[in-house]
Order: sequence, then structure tokens, then C-alpha cells
Amino acid sequence: MSAVLSSASASSFASQADAPPQGLVIRSVEGAAGPLGAEVLGLDLSRPLGREDFARIHRAHLDHHVLVFRDQRITPQQHVDFSRRFGPLQIHVLKNFQLAGHPEILIVSNIKDAAGQPIGLGDAGHYWHSDLSYKDKPSLGSLLHAQELPGEGGDTLFADQHAAYDALPEDLKVRIASLKAEHSYLAKYEELRARSRWRPKLTQAQIDEVAPSIHPVVRTHPETGRKALFVSEHFTTRIVGLPEDESQALLAQLFAASVRTEFTYRHQWQPHDLVFWDNRSVTHLAAGTPDSERRKLYRTTIEGDLPF
Repeated sequence: MSAVLSSASASSFASQADAPPQGLVIRSVEGAAGPLGAEVLGLDLSRPLGREDFARIHRAHLDHHVLVFRDQRITPQQHVDFSRRFGPLQIHVLKNFQLAGHPEILIVSNIKDAAGQPIGLGDAGHYWHSDLSYKDKPSLGSLLHAQELPGEGGDTLFADQHAAYDALPEDLKVRIASLKAEHSYLAKYEELRARSRWRPKLTQAQIDEVAPSIHPVVRTHPETGRKALFVSEHFTTRIVGLPEDESQALLAQLFAASVRTEFTYRHQWQPHDLVFWDNRSVTHLAAGTPDSERRKLYRTTIEGDLPF
């Protein structure tokens, strides 16, 4: 079972619905890969968000898959409230990296406290992945809010999985049309622990919480109907029903096809950026931060639907 905190009440959303438009502007971000990547300017998420502005944001998220909200000086609670406008929030299995008082927020950080203990998940995004694809109901989207940025490094890369699917040879599309793949949180966990020994050893209860799931190799976006590749080097372990060597060869081919440069947007963080990406449409990767630099961000994750 996935730990999920339910959406805020309809009445709390209704109280914002009639807020006047804020005059926001949505435009392609510098370095966008075709439609992938747009920035939202002139919006203050610390203020009530009216129905008209929310509808524009929702539409832009479907069209561009990655939205960058500039200069958002919001509290953790406002971050959570905005995220909940899109659905219930999922709680990460590493609960020791929750923000105090806000279990919906995962701290993504390489910073250590005075005792030398990590305050957050420092190696999040080391491999290309779609957040929580190992759940029965993978994430709809994630929202990552910059708190402290490094002087160098720290970029995040996004790859458009609709474009990756569309570019596949027709015979490969036919081959994978009905295939399913296993996704497992444990796929590279021990490898990451070997690299970062502060990663906690999982309890049996945590292992049970992240039992593997089976999903289509090609999923259909539930809102737009577009097809996308739905495999990743981090969490996808095998193609169901194929011999191991054939399964691994096919996955290697799909992994390479999914992250071609022309389908990729590289986000260079600015202070107070809030980035909202669609995990049904993109995979992402953390480019890495030098050990000498500090980086801290807060992440919420919205529950999605059963892939089909």
C-alpha cells in the first residue's frame, strides 16, 4: 500500500475559486526541447489561486509537461496546498527525510546537520526515472521547490517520453505495444547505499511498502490520450514474459531511446524556483552537485492513476 494523504476539502479549494486572475504569463523556457518546458511568470502562489488561473496552469502542464514557476516565496504549507489542488499526495518511504510538521514534503538535500547526519535525500535522481513508478498508482506529478542552491552544479534534466515514443521505429512500436514491465524501488537501492552509506537500510515494513508493480511499457496519458514510454533505468527491472537476456537487451534499447538529447530539457535552477513536472510524460535526472556545495529543495508528489 502507498502512504497517501488525502486532498484538502472541497470547501478550502472553493474559497480560492473566485479569486481574480493574477495576470500570469506562460511561455517556453530558455532551452526548451520543443514543447517540453515552460515558465510561469507574474504568479504569486502565496495568494489565492482562482479558477481561471488554475485552469491555465493545468492546461500548460499537459502541453509542456514541465512548468517552472519563478520566484515563489511560499511556505511549506502553501507548497502542500497548491500541490493538493491536483490530487492526493503520496508519502515517500524514507520517512526520516520528511520535513518536520509536513509529512507530505520530502527533503532533497546533500546537507548534513551538526552531528554529521544527512537532513535529506542527497542522491535523489542519480538515475533517470519517473517518480514512484514502482507504485500501483504511480505519481501524477512532482513539485520541487528550491530552498538553498549551490554555486555550481545542481541542474535537473527532463526527457519527453511522448517524443521518445513517437520517434521509435514502427516495428519497435509494434513489438512493445502489449508488453508489460516490472518496476521496483529496490532495483538499485543497495547500489546507491554502497555509494552513499548514509542511505538507511530498509526495514521489512518499508520493503513491504514498496513491493514491485507491473505496468505497460507504453502507457496512455489519462488526460491527453497520448502514448509515452514508461520504463526507466532506475526502477524498471525486466520485461514480463521475456527471457532475461532478451528482456535486458530490449530495456537497454528503450532506455537509450528515451533520453536522446533532442528530447531533453536541462533546468538550471534560480532562487525560489518551483518546478512541477508530469511523471506520466517525462523522466528526470539529477546532474549532480559538488560535495563542497550545499543544495536543499522540498518535494511533494501527487498520486496518479493505474497506468493503461
